[in-house]
Amino acid sequence: MLSACSSGSGGDKAASSGKPYIPVISKGFQHQFWQAVKSGAEKAAKEFDVEITFEGPETETQVDKQIEMLQTALDKKPSAIALAALDSKAAVPLLEKAKAGNIPVIGFDSGVDSDIPVATAATNNKAAAALAADKMAELIGGSGEIALVVHDQTSRTGADRRDGFKEEIENKYPNIKIVDIQYGGGDQLKSTDLAKAIMQAHPNLKGFFGANEGSAIGVANAVSEMKKTGQIVVVGFDSGKQQTDAIRNGTMAGAVTQDPIGIGYQAVKAAVMAIKGEKVEKDIDTGFHWYDKSNIDSDEIKPLLYE
Repeated sequence: MLSACSSGSGGDKAASSGKPYIPVISKGFQHQFWQAVKSGAEKAAKEFDVEITFEGPETETQVDKQIEMLQTALDKKPSAIALAALDSKAAVPLLEKAKAGNIPVIGFDSGVDSDIPVATAATNNKAAAALAADKMAELIGGSGEIALVVHDQTSRTGADRRDGFKEEIENKYPNIKIVDIQYGGGDQLKSTDLAKAIMQAHPNLKGFFGANEGSAIGVANAVSEMKKTGQIVVVGFDSGKQQTDAIRNGTMAGAVTQDPIGIGYQAVKAAVMAIKGEKVEKDIDTGFHWYDKSNIDSDEIKPLLYE
């Protein structure tokens, strides 16, 4: 596992190089998703000639650890800061501090419940989850019981993906019933346990939506361990190797992928624009796509999958 450290020594190095310094604080390090975001951020740093550090807590449940990283980053007096907040309310006091110090804040992946960020580079999670709901409905023939395993209810991505999926089902598919929604912290083992418990409580379950990489892999593992592959449709979100393998081998029907490289790139690009005082779009939509066995190797999807 990668430790929660940053790539580069940060402010001091930037001060000596004279380049603007932008700390990029992600939600975690344990998923391949964040490594892909990091590569996009590094690509933009090189292109726009700025110094970045990329860091995040070991797991996506460590809100306090992330807040500490944000505090440390602010102490280095950066030119701007990019943040994917684990708990969008907990981060607000420090963002107020950034604002008072004229340090532009860019949200990425997950917005912050505040007007402080000058821009947020993210997937339109509600629309992306609604697409997953439409695919689920199609795959289960428009009726039956389904359940959701979501990573959390404190981040914007957790809430938006849950609501986007749930509202689409409720508004369009009267014969589909959501029987349970559980939160597994994005941890695949915890998500597996939750999914097994849901299957035991609801023997007629026809489908599962896993709202991020860890949730989806957890659900897929639960379905295969309970020997329900082919009977329960699993639809996921994100596109790390375990998920693409599950789609290739038929454990998972398909998933919605974001563009993680684009998210990292756009966050740093927006920070650079904000430093220069240029106008930045408030919501930078980084796009999403549905992929399954039929298009997983296509030119459009391939670059969005990460090992």
